[in-house]
Amino acid sequence: MTGIDEIETRVAKLLAEHDPASTGTVEFLRARFDAGLAWVHFPVGLGGLGLARELQNHVNSLLAAAGAPDTDGGRNPIGLGMAAPTILAYGTEEQQKRYLRPLFTCEEIWCQLFSEPGAGSDLAGVATRAVRDGDDWVVNGQKVWTSGAQNARFAILLARSDPDAVKHAGLSYFLCDMTDPGVDVRPLRQITGEAEFNEVFLTDVRIPDANRLGAVGQGWEVANATLMSERVAIGGIAIPREGGMIGPVSRTWRERPELRDPELHVRLLNLWVEAEVARLTGARLRQKLAAGRPGPEGSALKLTFARLAQQLSGLELELLGEDGLRYGDWTLRRPEKVDMIGRDAGYRYLRAKGNSIEGGTSEVLRNIVGERVLGLPPEPRGDKGIPWKDLPR
Repeated sequence: MTGIDEIETRVAKLLAEHDPASTGTVEFLRARFDAGLAWVHFPVGLGGLGLARELQNHVNSLLAAAGAPDTDGGRNPIGLGMAAPTILAYGTEEQQKRYLRPLFTCEEIWCQLFSEPGAGSDLAGVATRAVRDGDDWVVNGQKVWTSGAQNARFAILLARSDPDAVKHAGLSYFLCDMTDPGVDVRPLRQITGEAEFNEVFLTDVRIPDANRLGAVGQGWEVANATLMSERVAIGGIAIPREGGMIGPVSRTWRERPELRDPELHVRLLNLWVEAEVARLTGARLRQKLAAGRPGPEGSALKLTFARLAQQLSGLELELLGEDGLRYGDWTLRRPEKVDMIGRDAGYRYLRAKGNSIEGGTSEVLRNIVGERVLGLPPEPRGDKGIPWKDLPR
């Protein structure tokens, strides 16, 4: 039986036993995971069938045609796009079996405790401390810019486990229960008026050693795998032609001819071509992923995504003139997910400003592309070989 034959047989069986019209979303997604149709390239028993990654598109198409519910990536982007591939790559069998299924069904939402007030772009400089105490680690510190922490049950956490080691070597990676005592989530209000980001304070939080992902001191390697997945998830998402930010700008151009002028037309055409190139590059990158884990190429795609989002949202405001100054809602809200396309132009313009910071700053991504993709000499670093505790902060 070929991979496609097996997929079609399993999808037919799933639909026969769980009619989408009468089966609840969570129940259906649990059955889909158990059938190996969550991520077909994952191993058998962990939501997959051990097949080629590109066959997932066939699964998704068959289920969509049947009207089946899908997992809500907008509610759990960090869990699905970052935690799942990292747990698969570095987790123990027990961790994989415990976390992957409720992560896929979105019964458990995840967030990311990486950035800190003094360690954002320089992530290896994190100061949050994890001190071993018997079978537990006691964690103290502050994290910031944590998307969705107010809704999260679990977090992927990077902490300093050995301050005597050089900064990249003294880190360990943990799975943190956000309901544990000592975890304090506080909202950060953004320029949009919303508070989708948070700062998180960790005070004597006890994390069992069984919730460590990877070896002690392997945190930088594990975190890099997470970040490579994140950049693909942000910049390489599958979209149709004129999907994403180019869509509303193109619709406005077609529907309101009185707003047009030649200079804006030329700018729109150039950005339309760039958006289509980025979309096709993303499709090629996803095909490459079938052969292994994400690499530094995802950084280039995320860099392009941020630039295009900001240029397109700016062009949309210029095109709309005074109408572009309208803003629908300044109410302090705690949204479950970001909806760039379903909101007005003013929101898109303001929210896009964060695209060049979240998921890796554009400055850092340019360094990654230069050094790891183009092979340029690395920037001089004055912190090599120096224990983290001796570095100025």
